[in-house]
Amino acid sequence: MPAMVLSSLMRPPNDKSHCIFMIAGEASGDLHGANLVKALKRKKQNIVFSGIGGKAMQDAGVEIVVDAATLSVVGITEVLSKLPGILGGMAAAKSFLKNARPDLLILIDFPDFNLRIASVAKKLHIPVLFYISPQIWAWRSGRVTKIGRLVDHIAVILPFEATFYRKHHIPVTFVGHPLLDEFKDRPIPFPGPLLEKSHPPVIGLLPGSRESEIFRLLPVMLQAARILSRQMDIRFVVSMAPGAPHDAIKALCLPFQDELRLEIDPDGARSVFAKTHLVVAASGTVTLEAAIAGTPVVIIYKVSPISYRLGKALIKVKHIGLVNLIADREIVPELIQDRASPELIAETVLKLVNTPSALDAIRRAFVDVRNRLGGPGASSRVADIALNMLEGHTP
Repeated sequence: MPAMVLSSLMRPPNDKSHCIFMIAGEASGDLHGANLVKALKRKKQNIVFSGIGGKAMQDAGVEIVVDAATLSVVGITEVLSKLPGILGGMAAAKSFLKNARPDLLILIDFPDFNLRIASVAKKLHIPVLFYISPQIWAWRSGRVTKIGRLVDHIAVILPFEATFYRKHHIPVTFVGHPLLDEFKDRPIPFPGPLLEKSHPPVIGLLPGSRESEIFRLLPVMLQAARILSRQMDIRFVVSMAPGAPHDAIKALCLPFQDELRLEIDPDGARSVFAKTHLVVAASGTVTLEAAIAGTPVVIIYKVSPISYRLGKALIKVKHIGLVNLIADREIVPELIQDRASPELIAETVLKLVNTPSALDAIRRAFVDVRNRLGGPGASSRVADIALNMLEGHTP
């Protein structure tokens, strides 16, 4: 991915095109950013795009000035390992804003980084659209005042978020969840493989896309798979997410290849959903994608002990899984921190696999979750907001 080139910072004096700078710090944001760029291009031709993102945004036509892979990290203590890259990314973004003076800044999730860049844009009188809300309704809700001061409009993808921001008098639009666009040509939930006695169950293992997640979660998942394989005839599929370190995933799986019926799928989560009865997945957007696809999921997560203690003190919601948050009840199991042990993961999976009615109940609950997310077209609706802001209108 290219580093920032100084010649790209200056706009020709007679350039009549609009310039949008976008920042997506994670793999899911990169995908949503790419879809937004495509929607904007369908509606208006004379827009040039630059930003921080990944391959999806680059392929959509964004000049990438900083590779998002150098920034993405989860956990409070884990940030230290990527601090040089984060600080470098901030410096590059600030330089672009000051020199190129884009007509609009679009921030996609990644709040701790993005709100710092929003403060620079505010001083430069650059309009700011925040797409995909920081989860301030879950923790650190005091940030809502800062968002109201720095952001001109916020496009949210979960229905209860709009109510939260309206209470604080922040301009907001519920645009629906962009994942629905990925499944708009399929029935939801589409039929998955059936648990039949003549076929062994197939379990997906989705350890996330960040290197730190993968090294923390995949070994635990594989150890749980080992326990399960000693109790029943069963197969496993490991997902390699876009942008994930594929060599690291293969290396972690290698010691288990001889004793497990193990497949590594290079085509990402959606491919895994189509061939599995159940997935064990790192908490995050992929668990909501599983719900939209109709594939039951066991959510697991681990961070460093310090990050967990600090986070637990700050988090104000009953669930951490997006599926359970949207449903406002626990419809899928959550195994967090010490509970995300190989033994408890294996026990939870075994119980579900041996109880087809429980899997069916989860799939039925997923229909309600999907209905709460609005219809397809999130990217198009955000594009309309962005175009209004480019023209100086209030969305």
